[in-house]
Amino acid sequence: MKDSVKNVAFIFGTRPEAIKVAPVIRAMQDRSDMRPIVISTGQHRDMLQSAMTEFDLKADADLDIMKPGQGLDQITARIITGLGAPLRDFGIDAVVVHGDTASTFAGALGAFYNRVPLIHLEAGLRSGHISSPFPEEANRKLVCQISDLHLAPTVVSADNLLHDGVDPDRIRVTGNTVVDAVRWAAAQPVPQHQDDPLAFLEGPDSRPIIIATVHRRESWGAPMREIAQALVDIARTHDVRIVMPLHLNPVVREAILPIVSGEDNIYPIEPLPYRQFCRLMIKAHLIVSDSSGAEEEGPSLGKPTLVLRDVTERPEAITAGAAVLIGRTRQAVRTKVSALLTDQILYDGMTRASGVYGDGQATARVLEALSDLFTGVISNAIPGVDFGAMPGRPQLAQTQPAA
Repeated sequence: MKDSVKNVAFIFGTRPEAIKVAPVIRAMQDRSDMRPIVISTGQHRDMLQSAMTEFDLKADADLDIMKPGQGLDQITARIITGLGAPLRDFGIDAVVVHGDTASTFAGALGAFYNRVPLIHLEAGLRSGHISSPFPEEANRKLVCQISDLHLAPTVVSADNLLHDGVDPDRIRVTGNTVVDAVRWAAAQPVPQHQDDPLAFLEGPDSRPIIIATVHRRESWGAPMREIAQALVDIARTHDVRIVMPLHLNPVVREAILPIVSGEDNIYPIEPLPYRQFCRLMIKAHLIVSDSSGAEEEGPSLGKPTLVLRDVTERPEAITAGAAVLIGRTRQAVRTKVSALLTDQILYDGMTRASGVYGDGQATARVLEALSDLFTGVISNAIPGVDFGAMPGRPQLAQTQPAA
């Protein structure tokens, strides 16, 4: 007979997902009523493994889905077909997916097809444009339709879910777990190695540090080259150091490196372990990025953040004045960065750390919501599945629950 501990699968495949689910997995490991089962899709193999090592996470199952030249359709299909066995073998009682990646969507659909209750972490984000970002906006809207529990990071996200017709009883506002991750990482010692990629930042050099990252699919091609050219303009006209942790995707590197290489004060570097990236953000004067993580982390650390996008599903920091949406043209990037470097009043107005994404206690709220789901405090959306049953796997009830 199965024990009373609920097996909760966390399905993810990218570095940002790993960072944001890590606090929940680590906290769940200390509980007696739930057991985390980590299922890695391997969507971003090297960068994912770095984050998992950083948070001491190990995969219980690795789908290892990536092959050269795959499209989104093939990635999605391989994840779905690979999920059936681990969901059955581990006796999974619920699946948690995070955000809006291909792993998120395919993991959610795999759970739905196997009739395993689904929890969507970081639910309710909406840009309002189905193709921007692509495919993330579509992914998160589709996951919403089949989720049993929607864990919204902010009230704005919860309102989006209500607008989409989600039952309010299935929504919990938790805060964003990235704040929990940032606080944990900032408190950890960073191992010092001879090959420390940030060694060049030590010493008497007091020039302001600008972090610049760009990787989104909608930035590929001409927009990415314009961003790189703007950074060169800034490097040549301002006494700054621009640090560029480069995504491993060859499309990104082929667009960026030919333009920025050779500039004395632009430093393209390999992706950083998360603790070192947090260390870099703390040292930074400002952040220029199209990364959703940086869009949340920067304001949470009180760092002015310029968002290299035309629309965003994270309006909270922009409304609070901690971030600005600047687009991706050479002129706009150059103008907005220069303004922050020369206008102290403007800069100071953006440096107040914003708590719009949470107070560092999101993990506790996530676990409370999961417990409420399992004990029947929150009803389950899958018809006939009774979470309030006696210990064991949720069973199909004989009658449908009352509406």
